[in-house]
Amino acid sequence: MALSRSARSAAVATAAAALFVIAAAPAPTAGAPGAGDPYFPRLGNGGFDARHYALDIAYAPDTGRLDGRATLTARATQHLSSFDLDLQQLQITAVEVDGRHATFTRDGDEVTVTPRTTLAKGRDFTVTVTYGGVPEPLSGPIVFGSAYGWMKTADGVFVACEPNAASTWFPSSDHPSDKATYDIRIKAPRGLTGVSNGRLVSTYDRGDSTYTHWRESRPMATYLATATIGKFDVRTGRTPGGTPIYVAVDPVLKNSNSVDVYAVTAAATDYWSQVFGPYPFEETGAIVDDMPEAGFSLEVQSKPAYSAVRNETTIVHELAHQWFGDSVSVDRWKDIWLNEGFATYAQWLWAEHQGTRPAHDTFRAVYDARPADSSFWQIQVADPQRDTMFASAVYQRGAMTLQALREKIGDKAFFRLLPAWTRLHRYGNADTADFVRLAERVSGRKLDDFFRTWLFTTGKPTL
Repeated sequence: MALSRSARSAAVATAAAALFVIAAAPAPTAGAPGAGDPYFPRLGNGGFDARHYALDIAYAPDTGRLDGRATLTARATQHLSSFDLDLQQLQITAVEVDGRHATFTRDGDEVTVTPRTTLAKGRDFTVTVTYGGVPEPLSGPIVFGSAYGWMKTADGVFVACEPNAASTWFPSSDHPSDKATYDIRIKAPRGLTGVSNGRLVSTYDRGDSTYTHWRESRPMATYLATATIGKFDVRTGRTPGGTPIYVAVDPVLKNSNSVDVYAVTAAATDYWSQVFGPYPFEETGAIVDDMPEAGFSLEVQSKPAYSAVRNETTIVHELAHQWFGDSVSVDRWKDIWLNEGFATYAQWLWAEHQGTRPAHDTFRAVYDARPADSSFWQIQVADPQRDTMFASAVYQRGAMTLQALREKIGDKAFFRLLPAWTRLHRYGNADTADFVRLAERVSGRKLDDFFRTWLFTTGKPTL
């Protein structure tokens, strides 16, 4: 059938428009191998936004072997020809993108995945990685000189991964700027309990194994994920304020009764909900394991992990992180004072709340204890550098900054600022400049000189 002149013209125009669209579409490119963090240049990845991790892991404590299958749902943020994942130490046996076999290469901890077809910008896709091996903890000066990450215990494993050890046990975009929700399924020898983030969906025994399924439905940074496994005495319930609570304590520690972890967790969760704003997650709690080699605790999202029975001060510190660090996460690791300074200041607020010591008195004691020539004052809190990012100045001078700010703008503005911060950036990321802007907006005052003195310069400030 012949086309009329007008029909032929329309067809030509349509074809020309299609060719223009094809020509105008940007060529697919590889996603960046890092998120751009100067402290950890190759952590995190560019070209996509992580949305959800479905992790299925099986752990054998007698051999230390971990076998896993991780499915990441992500959204392409550019036209992708390939993209990277972070995975340390473990071996990959297969990779699929949207259910189809994909090729991959490795360069140290970087895994480059090349799908069969280009991933268009804005498209959601899944990548499934089957992997296994014997995870090893990391060590070095970053975390107080202690080992951290995947740490074997007498009956299982203690998993606490800040800042860069999540990729020792699952492939990921391992940077706090790329948060996602999680389903974590753990297979362990029968009689052991796998404890993870969020709410317990199911648990059952089959044969010689115990299976647990946890779901964290709120966005979470990779370093806050855990799959701690061992023998635990578990207590569940609700805080007086109504928040579900799950506390797991290694029975080896049952006689360490210096503090009631369950009671303090419940009380602190409710109190911080009044001071910092509504509790941001579905459950609160604690994981208390017998891991003396670790020597630290971590603000694991929804259930802080303690390597022993810690004191009340530590518990209130880690629970404050549920707001400052977990719900509101740093955009870059140099802003770590937004986590640690706030949680340390929460300890001072707790003492004030308990009637044992005003926060001002704690501030003066910390200030007066260090002479002007102390190395403590030589850390620039707003950019402390990678190997000193957990130096005491980040904690203590960070907390002093907040008390000095409170005294400068007054209690009314200060205690409006804290919940405004957690509300504005809930489940997201923020940096120091964001906090300065909000403090100025809430207080109605210019605070450039104040924050420059306390956060961006070295030396002991003059009071």
